[in-house]
Amino acid sequence: MNMITGNVWKFGDNIDTDLIIAARYLNTSDPHKLAEHVMEDADPEFITKLKPGDIIVAGENFGCGSSREHAPIALKAAGVSAIVAKSFARIFYRNAFNMGLPIFELQESDEIDEGDLIKIDLDSGEIEDLTKKTTFHFTPIPPFMQELINCGGLINFAKAEMMQEGR
Repeated sequence: MNMITGNVWKFGDNIDTDLIIAARYLNTSDPHKLAEHVMEDADPEFITKLKPGDIIVAGENFGCGSSREHAPIALKAAGVSAIVAKSFARIFYRNAFNMGLPIFELQESDEIDEGDLIKIDLDSGEIEDLTKKTTFHFTPIPPFMQELINCGGLINFAKAEMMQEGR
């Protein structure tokens, strides 16, 4: 998965994990049940508008708040293919990769608008806004983190490693 293309849904700064998936839904770990309520408190209509492969673009400190891994699980299960933000909370950053959800830090995220079609090239570190015909550069994801994404997360990566070792 070296290219990700999707339509943009826009959110602002400090989108915390409770806005991503509210605590009242944490009585389940079923990804599909969590997905039904993703971003509900930030935009009650979000899940009905979201199409598989869409991309969230946000401001600073995306995923702040509690360290719940339910947040990236819910986003991925809902069909979000990637998240682009100015910055991410550190624990969300790691949880997202562990769950196989690609995330990208881009200082110019405010130049991308809701509804734009963007293409993310993981290898070159470029995000192309196909709607506006502009290109932005981010620091490419390290190869190991790309492997986590390609495997669908840390657990799948570990299983693949064990199979290669013959365990």
